[in-house]
Amino acid sequence: MFVSMNGTVGKAPWPEFAHLAQRTGFGGVDVNVGRAMEEGLDSTRALLKELKLRSSALGLPVVLGKDDAAFRESLKKLEPVAHFARGIGSPRMVTWISSSSDTPKVELRKILKERLQVCAGVLARAGVRLGLEFLGPLHIRKRGAHEFIWRMDEMLEFARECGPNMGLLLDAWHWHHAGATPKDILAAGKRGIVHVHVADAPDLPPEKILDSERLLPGEGVIDWTGFFGALNKIGYEDAVSPEVMGRLKGKPPEEAAKLMLEATLGVMRKAGVA
Repeated sequence: MFVSMNGTVGKAPWPEFAHLAQRTGFGGVDVNVGRAMEEGLDSTRALLKELKLRSSALGLPVVLGKDDAAFRESLKKLEPVAHFARGIGSPRMVTWISSSSDTPKVELRKILKERLQVCAGVLARAGVRLGLEFLGPLHIRKRGAHEFIWRMDEMLEFARECGPNMGLLLDAWHWHHAGATPKDILAAGKRGIVHVHVADAPDLPPEKILDSERLLPGEGVIDWTGFFGALNKIGYEDAVSPEVMGRLKGKPPEEAAKLMLEATLGVMRKAGVA
């Protein structure tokens, strides 16, 4: 496993963002695929090699939740992005799926499954995997008129229905608030986990939790030994990306990056995986 820097450290243009990750000690970085593709594949590969950084996972550039025309238009971007991802050594893409909607669950599940199956086919031809993120906090599950998939096991089942190259974006924050356990990670196995995010949770009742108010790893109540112990047991060896919203608001990107890296490595060391 290696710790990768993502955009929650603050705004910095590409490629300065990559230089920030290198200066602050990260082993990987979330690549700004739009800017990186403008720079070119060879240039991006050379930059990552020079900085000794690994690319983590790229965001899915496809609109899943709007009308079919919007989906079809955005789908045109997927194949070139997928081949670029593979070319920079990051054959992983991710997207989140809201845990509530104004569309009934059965109807929305059918729509998303059909669209994700199309995406999975495009990605498979490029040798790229896709991770779906489930969202656990109660306030997200109650935001829309109809609750949607929010449990880890159900999202994994859905991902596997959509394609053999699909699994989960496992966020420790959502894992905790969805009531998942290390057993769920073990059940998913290495093939089931595409990418990992980390942030800690305060000791508050579910109705007081806000997705935008997270803690640094080690500051809250998440079972990091169980979380990382299970990831280690299944042989996960890719990026661990701290995604801490709210806690470091207003801090300069360099300071925020150092705090995120230090906190993440701290809980990984305690769990015996760093």
